[in-house]
Amino acid sequence: MTLVSLILLVATGLAPDQASRNPSTALMAADPPVYVQAFKTADVRKEYVFSDPKVWRVKADEKGGWLAHVPGQKYKTPQRSPHNIGLIADWTFVDFVLECEMLQTGKEYGHRDQCVFFGFQDPSRFYYVHIATKADPNAHNVFLVNKKPRRSFAKKTTKGIDWGSDTWHKVRVERRGKDIKVWFDDMDAPIMVAEDTTHGRGWIGFGSFDDEGRVRDIKIWSDSAKRERATAFATAAAPKKND
Repeated sequence: MTLVSLILLVATGLAPDQASRNPSTALMAADPPVYVQAFKTADVRKEYVFSDPKVWRVKADEKGGWLAHVPGQKYKTPQRSPHNIGLIADWTFVDFVLECEMLQTGKEYGHRDQCVFFGFQDPSRFYYVHIATKADPNAHNVFLVNKKPRRSFAKKTTKGIDWGSDTWHKVRVERRGKDIKVWFDDMDAPIMVAEDTTHGRGWIGFGSFDDEGRVRDIKIWSDSAKRERATAFATAAAPKKND
């Protein structure tokens, strides 16, 4: 372990043996994130590709900036799966730890949601985390889209979460090998745990099944990040299968 890594571990309150038992925590403590986005200027929108660009905005107030998706999307999915998708266009990942803040700006109902996408190959093949008010077979779970309507596969979920009103929430998504975990506000206890290896390297993104919301303060740690451009949402080539 380098001196810099040790200093970072101490700064986070982690002993080296604690980090060794949690590879993802060690990754976050020892290395800077490979992708950081605070949406400080409107031109960062070009770093993303969208299922329907007309409903995505970069906005800011005195507290900082965010990426928002608003009502009115016209994107038609190839199969039953989320409609509002914004992908980080220049990076693909295999294993990663992602942290961000999310705010839901829609009305309250059981499927009121925000999503995180990963392992995104094309509009017919990807994973997504659906964080919603109330869990059922089609909500608040980890989902696989593989040329068929989305299918939930989490081994563990909670009964749902409270988005509240005008409230930002901290979200963490972690993928390492077959293991997928999701946290919401409480970083000590994941709200979802899942296992799958169908999709490997792919793009990461944000959005909703068919709601509205915002994301800000994005950070991604990864030892498998690769520069790879998704030239257009509908025609993005699948990442090379070298992982």
